[in-house]
Amino acid sequence: MHRTGQRTVWVAAATVLASLALASVASAHARLSPSVGLSGQTQLYSLAVPTEKQGLATTKLELTVPVGFSIDSFAPPPAGWHQQVSQHGSGDNAVVTKVTWTGGHTPTGQDSLFQFLGEPAADKSYAFAVRQTYSDGSIVNWTGPESSATPGPTVKGVASLGAGGGTSTLTIVALIVGILGLLAGLLALIGRGGRRLA
Repeated sequence: MHRTGQRTVWVAAATVLASLALASVASAHARLSPSVGLSGQTQLYSLAVPTEKQGLATTKLELTVPVGFSIDSFAPPPAGWHQQVSQHGSGDNAVVTKVTWTGGHTPTGQDSLFQFLGEPAADKSYAFAVRQTYSDGSIVNWTGPESSATPGPTVKGVASLGAGGGTSTLTIVALIVGILGLLAGLLALIGRGGRRLA
């Protein structure tokens, strides 16, 4: 797997964070953003998993990657979290099948957020499975259909941005405005000598 420049990853991360902020906040479930990606094109994806149980923390997350969706590289996990990658093959031929994050502590009402560069191989929907472990040992499996209480995150591969996204013009405008605002804030923070994103 090749590693991209850290600056590129974090600029892309700002874009995805803006998308997450403007996505439907009411749907508190494990989600991948963006939920639509160009097939054969690498881009940054964010996995966000909410800690919903009162008085508990998320301490472990496992992401199972569907066949045909390739992960190229990962952004560094948040402080306290450790990442373990299961894969077949090595080097440029490596195929990531599962990612496990442990050691962290995400309290009630907050999301665990992890990011990676990946791409769908074809114009189809890819269903991911997320296994969430709480500090009391209880487990939530985010693997169900969209209509269930624990829907699994999905990414739809499309040939072009206008194909199958189901995104309204208003949503696109809102995303662009949010992205510009977040990038302006990020640049201001860097300019003031804020803490490094590393």
